[in-house]
Amino acid sequence: MKIYTRTGDSGSTGLFGGDRVAKDHPRLSAYGSVDEVNSVIGFALSLLPADTAQTANLRDLLAKVQQDMFVLGADLATPEGARPVVPRVSDEHITELERAIDGLEAELTPLQNFIIPGGHSAGAALHVARTVCRRAERAVVTLAKEENVDTLVIKYLNRLSDLLFVAARWVNSRMNVPEVAWKAP
Repeated sequence: MKIYTRTGDSGSTGLFGGDRVAKDHPRLSAYGSVDEVNSVIGFALSLLPADTAQTANLRDLLAKVQQDMFVLGADLATPEGARPVVPRVSDEHITELERAIDGLEAELTPLQNFIIPGGHSAGAALHVARTVCRRAERAVVTLAKEENVDTLVIKYLNRLSDLLFVAARWVNSRMNVPEVAWKAP
């Protein structure tokens, strides 16, 4: 199978279920932003030291999130009631994120003020993933104003951005890169 189909050359694309929509449709913006989050998480993973036992659990967690992002993307690419039926985001996905946040946060010093994004290259990439995740969340909220969107998708993205923030802090802590506090002018 070739990677190009030529079916999108006119500026439209097919959704799961067969409907065609313009490439600037809010649904495409939503699942395209989810794809961006997944890519930035992959980039962050590539920057994590591979040879340390201390990052193994985070690597596994982020790899699982990347798998979940395909479920989320398929959910958004498939209008309600369309065929084929695709896996959908569930409460368990969100519970897993919350457990992961709690576990990482338990190893960190409590946050006392705003921090400047950055630090170790993997931590900085996770901060970028967080901001892209927030953009994806906004795109899904925009879509939800026009079409039915499972509220769990928005909840998942909200929780994922929290996880990415905590993961960035965790990486910086483990790599002994101090956080830079924001200083009010």
